[in-house]
Amino acid sequence: MARAGKKKPAGRKKAAARRPAGKARRPRPAARRAPPAAQSQLSHIDARGEARMVDVTAKGATERQAIAEGRVIMTRETLDKVLEGNALKGDVLGAARLAGIMAAKRTHGLIPLCHPLPISKIAIDIDPEHALPGFLVRATVKVTAQTGVEMEALMAVSIACLTIYDMVKAIEKGMRIEGIRLLEKTGGKSGTWKAEAGP
Repeated sequence: MARAGKKKPAGRKKAAARRPAGKARRPRPAARRAPPAAQSQLSHIDARGEARMVDVTAKGATERQAIAEGRVIMTRETLDKVLEGNALKGDVLGAARLAGIMAAKRTHGLIPLCHPLPISKIAIDIDPEHALPGFLVRATVKVTAQTGVEMEALMAVSIACLTIYDMVKAIEKGMRIEGIRLLEKTGGKSGTWKAEAGP
């Protein structure tokens, strides 16, 4: 007697069922794009990370002022020689004042993204500080314009300090230029800013 054959189990359905004819396949959801990076907080860098000159066209011209300072540190003997007028290159402090004034006026030609400004005042004060010993250099720059003069004040101090070094280096090459910083700015949208007290 012939053995009855086992019935084959019904075929399993495929994991992916067949779609009815003419029905389009659903497209997969597109990958989410990351949100665009926040615009740089640096005013001279645009959203693409490229350097640019800030557009100040829409800003109103207001009176603005900036004060900066720096120090030239030297030995007490060198300081005394400068004050006595015995420096080998002559009028050290007079030359430094003129250099600082000229530097402030030429800032836009040296710092690439600075605007040329109609500066109305540049004052360079150079005071001996026996406690350092050396000189404290301070620059005050004023303008009525659409942008401030912080860079002009800092440039004036930097070049005045370098000029003192140049005029006196024949006596002492180990002088140091230190503490160049912005002390205060007034005017413009951000108003008044003052540095914290420090040396």
